[in-house]
Amino acid sequence: MGGTDPTGSHYFDAEQAAPSRPVRYVFRGACGDITVESDAGVFSHGSLDKATALLIGHINNLDPGSVPPAGDLLDIGCGAGPVALALAARFPGRRVWAVDTNTRAVGLCAANAAANGLTNITACRPEECPDGTSFALVCSNPPVRIGKEALHSLLLHWLTRLAPGALALLVIGRHLGSDSLQKWLVAQGLPATRLSSAKGFRVLGVRPAQG
Repeated sequence: MGGTDPTGSHYFDAEQAAPSRPVRYVFRGACGDITVESDAGVFSHGSLDKATALLIGHINNLDPGSVPPAGDLLDIGCGAGPVALALAARFPGRRVWAVDTNTRAVGLCAANAAANGLTNITACRPEECPDGTSFALVCSNPPVRIGKEALHSLLLHWLTRLAPGALALLVIGRHLGSDSLQKWLVAQGLPATRLSSAKGFRVLGVRPAQG
């Protein structure tokens, strides 16, 4: 995951001190090319990182019938929005929540959704997503560098809101603790399995707590 820019800002800081340096890139969605405008102070500035590309590959290949018909979709830590954009393109009839603590990221995600004609994305800060919302599909390249305790709290906050039969897809670097995170999720009662491994990253599939 990314670190700091020369101003000392982190991509997970609420407000960014880094001067704006917009850069566009393009990736392949389920129904064609998607253009992303990224910016300094936002994760994956300038290009699609390998971990997110791996996650988007899974999203593009998802069978819509494998996702429960009830419940919204969620991108945790949306950044400029590539995962949310991929979700919205793959599931055009579903509402996609794209949440991030970084206000620059939220603005970029909303602008990118509009630029790509994807009207089913709501980009917002986490506290603006209603507490009663449940999710049929959650996807994230989570902000591992916020620290283990904060990461665990973040994941529990959202994954305990998975609807019955729902799925969460998390991509984590092996060197950043993907295997230990999988064990921790299982210990929390959240069944987690490794779906794939490539280029040093794991995609974990997480199901709702049983019982």
